[in-house]
Amino acid sequence: MQIKAPRGTYDILPDDSGKWQFIEKIMKETAEAYAFREVRTPLFEHTELFERGVGETTDIVSKEMYTFNDRAARSLTLRPEGTASCVRSLIEHRLYGGLMPIKWYYCGPMFRYDRPQAGRYRQFHQFGVEAFGSNNPYLDAEIIILMLEILSRLGLNEYELHLNSVGCPECRKEYRQKLIAFMEPFKKQLCKDCQLRYILNPLRVLDCKNELCHTAIAGYPVISDSLCDNCREHYAQVKAGLEANSISFIHDDKLVRGLDYYSNTAFEVHIPGIGAQSAVGGGGRYNGLVKECGGPDFPGIGFALGLERLLLAMDALNDKQLENDYSCVFVLPMKKDFEADAFKILSHLRRAGIRAEKDYMGRSTKAQLKYADKIGARVVLFIGEEEIQQGFLTLRNMESKEQLRVENNELVNTINNILHKF
Repeated sequence: MQIKAPRGTYDILPDDSGKWQFIEKIMKETAEAYAFREVRTPLFEHTELFERGVGETTDIVSKEMYTFNDRAARSLTLRPEGTASCVRSLIEHRLYGGLMPIKWYYCGPMFRYDRPQAGRYRQFHQFGVEAFGSNNPYLDAEIIILMLEILSRLGLNEYELHLNSVGCPECRKEYRQKLIAFMEPFKKQLCKDCQLRYILNPLRVLDCKNELCHTAIAGYPVISDSLCDNCREHYAQVKAGLEANSISFIHDDKLVRGLDYYSNTAFEVHIPGIGAQSAVGGGGRYNGLVKECGGPDFPGIGFALGLERLLLAMDALNDKQLENDYSCVFVLPMKKDFEADAFKILSHLRRAGIRAEKDYMGRSTKAQLKYADKIGARVVLFIGEEEIQQGFLTLRNMESKEQLRVENNELVNTINNILHKF
């Protein structure tokens, strides 16, 4: 029986990996322009980290995590998201005593046992940023603008920014009671999960994926009516920061995000026109998370973008042509006797930073030229008896079909000049 990749996972083959490298390069360069630096955390953590950080009543923790015991019977979990791991790293290395704010970005695979569909997989990839140490609402605005700048640089300019405030723990105490009182008469119309959630954590009912639950609680009280003065002022300043930068947004009372650690600002970005999975990223403030995970009372804010969703959007909207550029120089010995010379030149070009290739399949000269064309060679170097005896190379420009003689000491400069004209 043929062994295939597990359901919900897939291979990124060489023909597609260039697209991923392009997106990752844009995201990293943009984050670094905003003074963020890269952090890399383990692919698995102690399960307790996500139970405490993400929240035991969330779908992620209750249904979607890949959890296992190691040989010492310790419960470990493949990371379902990146923020909790960054918080754990911050606390473990005691980085909260230095210069503030701490600004990190990360990029890598995450794991959730979810129903696979377009843009949603069980192993998926996220790019995210986290900023620790400041509660300044203009930092919230900066984080949002950074996320939108990435989309813009990827050619995704037709987006909708949804914005809300989920308040602070004090706000939510009052709001929680309002929600419970409102949902009580309709509890039997809720799904089995939400019949438990509405008492333990009623905000999770608002985030339920079951449409029957949304129908049952239509007209529920919104959190914006329960914000305290400080939270209302914080939200107003975030909006002012966005408006000062000509960023349009939609206030969305339904937006509460799917993780328990959020406080104050919450946001999502949607790209209409790519189907049901229109949300390509989102985030928010999580001022209580560091303390919840065993650290000091330390504010934080961040976002994550789904790479699969971004690729889906770019393919669907055709706003940015992602063409793999694997063009190279092909070194072609005219006879087998010259293969050692070809191999020496091949190594010389590679040391000079030029992508170069040669034939290893014993093809004829004619077949080698066809192969060079198929792999996207922009330049072919011919090595024959005359070239060896007189110390030059014959170079063919594969676009113009022009051929010229090149002295060995001018080879690298000549090739670079040709490649940079494409």
